[in-house]
Amino acid sequence: MLRIRVLRHVESDNDLVILQQVEEIAQKQFPLASDAEISRVSERLKQPLTDEFFPLLFVVEGFDGQVSAYCSVLMFPPLKLAHIEYISTAPNRPGGGLGGLLYERVRDECKALGCHALMLECLPDEPGASRDDATLKINQQRLKFYEHFGARPLINTGYEIPANIGDDIGAFIVMDPLDSSYRLPQEAAKKYLSAFLSYKYPQDCPPEIIQTVIEGIKDDPIEMRAPRYYKKPAKAALPVSVNVPKYAMVIADKHEIHHVRDRGYVEAPVRISKIRDELHKTTLFTELPIGHTSESHITAVHSKDYFNYLKKICLSLPENKSVYPQIFPIRNRTRPPKDLAMQAGYYCIDTFTPLNRNAYLAARSAVDCTLTAANAVLDKYPMAYSLVRPPGHHAERSAFGGFCYFNSSAIAANYFSQYGKVAVIDIDFHHGNGTQDIFLNRKDVFTVSIHGNPVSNYPFFTGFADEVGEDEGKGFNLNIPLPDTLTPEQYRTHLKRAITAIKKFSPQYFVIAMGLDTAKSDPTGSWALMPDDFFKNGAMLAELKLPTLIVQEGGYRTKTLGQNARRFFEGYHSVK
Repeated sequence: MLRIRVLRHVESDNDLVILQQVEEIAQKQFPLASDAEISRVSERLKQPLTDEFFPLLFVVEGFDGQVSAYCSVLMFPPLKLAHIEYISTAPNRPGGGLGGLLYERVRDECKALGCHALMLECLPDEPGASRDDATLKINQQRLKFYEHFGARPLINTGYEIPANIGDDIGAFIVMDPLDSSYRLPQEAAKKYLSAFLSYKYPQDCPPEIIQTVIEGIKDDPIEMRAPRYYKKPAKAALPVSVNVPKYAMVIADKHEIHHVRDRGYVEAPVRISKIRDELHKTTLFTELPIGHTSESHITAVHSKDYFNYLKKICLSLPENKSVYPQIFPIRNRTRPPKDLAMQAGYYCIDTFTPLNRNAYLAARSAVDCTLTAANAVLDKYPMAYSLVRPPGHHAERSAFGGFCYFNSSAIAANYFSQYGKVAVIDIDFHHGNGTQDIFLNRKDVFTVSIHGNPVSNYPFFTGFADEVGEDEGKGFNLNIPLPDTLTPEQYRTHLKRAITAIKKFSPQYFVIAMGLDTAKSDPTGSWALMPDDFFKNGAMLAELKLPTLIVQEGGYRTKTLGQNARRFFEGYHSVK
């Protein structure tokens, strides 16, 4: 699992360890940068800068504290601009999508801080402007990446003239208007470039060079280069007959309050809007209002001690205060400390999932959404979708973790079980340890999970093939751990096996814990499913022709998240 932290200044010894890792990445990824330039990223966080700039450092951490990517940003409050100085993944870091995830997180932060635009410097993609073809290709790929977000080079500034930066090649200043219509006024451009060049290139850009750049700015506002890489319209989706809303959808309305900015996560609010916006392009769903449900549905699945603890500590915390587990009582669980914060380790499986006021409120709302959707299925909708966050499938009977607090999928399955047998399939990249733990001893709920091998993937301690259930539940839990690399065709072979087992169980109700982190380039997974693969997976699951509830779990590559969800449901709908 990953999280994205935002460092504004150094607060602890752990921050110093993070900074050391960032410097090591920079030394390997930017060999032409001097030691002074690299160390400047750390030094800025240790002591204040000028009034013109203040630093932000975004770091992507794994569960083991290892930094896998970082981005250093300079904020320029006088003009409400931000500038990316360095952005890089660690060398030989497996899996794609991390750079895009990090850049989107930086964009979100800049928007939240009221920035007009995000600026960065890029080497040119013009033929003849690079030392060799290999460098030109890299520059073109980089500018294509940024153009996808609406970022394009500023033109007619004189900045790209080589003499401006004391080198034999020029550079572009690229501007990302952050999904707005903002254009950089001439006066703001002069102030920004003067301050930036003085700071970034104090040796190579004496005042006379800076003055030359400033005098070369003629346009007002500054023009952006025409799009170069995304002129063609997006490939049309395969036609699907979606004339009349057939399914119900319930969308979480309180999820956005759960957003810890200082210690950010890939589990961010934008995930919901990306999926919602794509599904609104279809006419597949009728959106239902959220109903309030009793806490008894939660305590039927989670222990009362756990529920009461989670509710008590979260609601006792002040706004913007988070508690992370620190002590894990492997020796004596009979004498818990009186301090609520110190009890967190009694109820958590990792160190990455915070407790705060909004975590409880958002998780409680997710349960309301999911049970509202479950009632829609009982009311004869053939399928209902609960679009919620935080996810829930890692939450066990008496423990939270993996960004999960209440196991909405399991709560709904238990709710359905009073009306007949229930099958639950978890298609998230990570094992549904919480759902397995909750139903491990039961034979009326058949649990299936297709996931990355726990030898090398979160949660690491469950999800093995020999975990088949216990006592009355023996034989009613099926784990299908798969290798870190496999083809979509191989994945569907295992999905077919899971479907065959579900058919044999003959359930009356079906719950799909839908994770979209099986997608290509998802930063938390290693598989490579494409949008049309999700279409096929949706169609395969629809062949069961059961009253079905689908609950959103993981999926963190926001660039394709909405499209993958839409294709899944279009595939589901294609089965008549």
